[in-house]
Amino acid sequence: MRFDRLPSSFFSIVLGLVGLGGVWRLATRLWGVPAPVGEAIIALSCVIWVVLAVAFVLRHLRHPDDLAAELAHPIQCCFWGLAFVATLLLVPGVRPYSMAAAWAFFAVGIVGHVGFVIWRVGSLWQGGRPAEAMTPVLYLPLVAGNFASAIACASLGLHDLGLLFLGAGLFSWLAIESTVWMRLFAHESMAPAVRPLLGIQLAPSVVGLVAYLSLQPGPLPVFAYALMGYGLLQYLVLLRLMPWFAVSWFSPAWWAFSFGVTAAAGAAMLMVINGAGGVMIPISVVLFGLANVAILILAVATVRFVAREARPQ
Repeated sequence: MRFDRLPSSFFSIVLGLVGLGGVWRLATRLWGVPAPVGEAIIALSCVIWVVLAVAFVLRHLRHPDDLAAELAHPIQCCFWGLAFVATLLLVPGVRPYSMAAAWAFFAVGIVGHVGFVIWRVGSLWQGGRPAEAMTPVLYLPLVAGNFASAIACASLGLHDLGLLFLGAGLFSWLAIESTVWMRLFAHESMAPAVRPLLGIQLAPSVVGLVAYLSLQPGPLPVFAYALMGYGLLQYLVLLRLMPWFAVSWFSPAWWAFSFGVTAAAGAAMLMVINGAGGVMIPISVVLFGLANVAILILAVATVRFVAREARPQ
């Protein structure tokens, strides 16, 4: 696999890593774990973002046909927006070190995200999308992008703007959810190669909860517990389906699980920080452990995948 032909879906690696770095920061606040661990993971996320951003630019300069092909593809088109989601998630990561860098990431991410969403939704509203393309990738620009924008706004103190993005993400999720479930219920089973994309199904409720708690810290409303409860249901269903997913060889599509598993841990830990007790305390510990195991497995599998792809044929 050539460096200047890396697909946009590789940006999902940044989502998983920066999410893991964020939960280690929370673990430092909650349990006093060593702070350098989280900071090192966030630094690694930034390095990988730079590498992928360079590859992304080179790809579209040297192979502009790739852009048209990816944007025209009913599934791959939504991954293009991951470049902006990853950029926005780096805002709270770099903010403690450089406000200028945080604002730069924010400006690029917001402009790119809003522009892409307007273009993509305009295309979706014109119809013609096959049923097999109704997968959770639809959440990426409309839901993940808006929730990531809300999290970035909260980091920079843009409370009112963040609430607008939170609403855009929330109602987009509710609108798309029924469409995805109907496709899963009523149509042919997903092909083995794309089944791991169902890992995205975990993300909307828990990422939305992280966005909400970032903007509205303090006493927890019933709404926060409801979002966590729905996220835990998705988590358990995905665990039950692991043998069904595992019939296909590893590919970067498996990173679709990463954003959700790290956000689930982060959401639970934020709930504890904001006063949740009882069952949420052991849940937060378990989800933190699972997030670390999941990202470690994905990282090792990715290194092996890249090494295999780099071998001369």
